[in-house]
Amino acid sequence: MSEFPSPQVLFDLRLVWYFTVVAEYRHFRRAAEALHTTQPSLSRQIRRLEQQLGTRLFERTPHGNHLTQAGEVFLPLATALLHRADQAAAHTRAAARPDRITVGYTPGFIITAAVRALRRQHPGAEVATRHLAVPDRPRALLDHRVDALVTRLPFATDGLEVTPLYDEPRVLLVPLEHRLAGRESVTLDDIADEPLPKVRGCDPMVSAFWRIDPRPDGRPAPDGPLAETTEDLIELAATGQAVFITVAAGPVRPDLTAIPLEGVEPSRVVLATRARDRNPLVAAFRAHARAHLTGRDPTGPPRSLQRRTDG
Repeated sequence: MSEFPSPQVLFDLRLVWYFTVVAEYRHFRRAAEALHTTQPSLSRQIRRLEQQLGTRLFERTPHGNHLTQAGEVFLPLATALLHRADQAAAHTRAAARPDRITVGYTPGFIITAAVRALRRQHPGAEVATRHLAVPDRPRALLDHRVDALVTRLPFATDGLEVTPLYDEPRVLLVPLEHRLAGRESVTLDDIADEPLPKVRGCDPMVSAFWRIDPRPDGRPAPDGPLAETTEDLIELAATGQAVFITVAAGPVRPDLTAIPLEGVEPSRVVLATRARDRNPLVAAFRAHARAHLTGRDPTGPPRSLQRRTDG
């Protein structure tokens, strides 16, 4: 008897992938078009998977294809299985290439100094950089699209190692004619009734931090208009429809002013990496980030003049 017993079911991951696509479209023809295959071929692949599992996954009707109860149970497990397979491949490739690193960064950050220092220290290494959208941060690390990431808290840190780099005070962005414009500083009491915009699809943790919602006394932050982008937030502040909490950066346009916001924790800039990552280049970049990414870019203007608007 083998000391490595075979699993009861051996999945072809392509069949699992086909299943998730059909489950998304709820229609074999549209799923086949998305997969660049034919409907009869896709139907055969799904029947093969159903035979392996010993149960039907779809109810086929003239109005579409619906998941059976078994299909509903299998869908999240299939999605997780595909994700774990991607992770396994990425971990294996990373172990085989200890001379390679991809450094990620989110909007507003300049990482040039630390990247240059790493390349000088390891001239034979392949050092790449990658710009990421804010919502993509933890997943990009866990999926091995980047190996290190310069960004701001808050975000989910499960499975990650977070190294603080520096803090940035938060400020209130208002138009020049606003009642608070010209003040040396403001407090949460000063803006207790000022509406704060929400960004569509924003992570609730991130939204709560930048809106300071709820307030220390438990009251919710007043809701302002819904925004889609950072540019929308700036325009809402400029037209007086809402105030906008961001980081100390100086005005991003001449009709706006930034007022220091007292009594709130600052925004923390960090370097995030995967926990227990053994790539020596990750440890080396961490050291260079601590040395060079301290809140001022030596190749450009002071950070107080750079546009910084994550909130």
